[in-house]
Amino acid sequence: MPTYSTGIVTNTRDFGTAASNIVVSTRNLNLQSPVTVMIEIYASVDSSVFYTGYLTSYVVAADSFDVREFFIAGNVAFEVQVDLSLSDALLTVTGINEFGNLVEDQIFTIPELNIISGLSPAVI
Repeated sequence: MPTYSTGIVTNTRDFGTAASNIVVSTRNLNLQSPVTVMIEIYASVDSSVFYTGYLTSYVVAADSFDVREFFIAGNVAFEVQVDLSLSDALLTVTGINEFGNLVEDQIFTIPELNIISGLSPAVI
């Protein structure tokens, strides 16, 4: 079904606060079927070479919520790609700093995410 990307996000303290963690929140609005969520997070320590920091999948039961957190401190840029098996799921990707506060420029809901054709190949 739909696959989304944040695009490359600059993650430095030059313009505010850098994220130390990425939080992916999913709500399955379907009352009967579970949704499979696949997440791939690319990160870079120098903005020129990216690596796959996380590649994971999980299931969110019907009419349920799930919140996952991914550590990315030390990376100056990142991209989050998310593939959902159902179209009736809500998704939010946010950056939080080391104190657990939201990073203002790193809040992505479905309208702010880019639609892509599928998850990119992993970079090792």
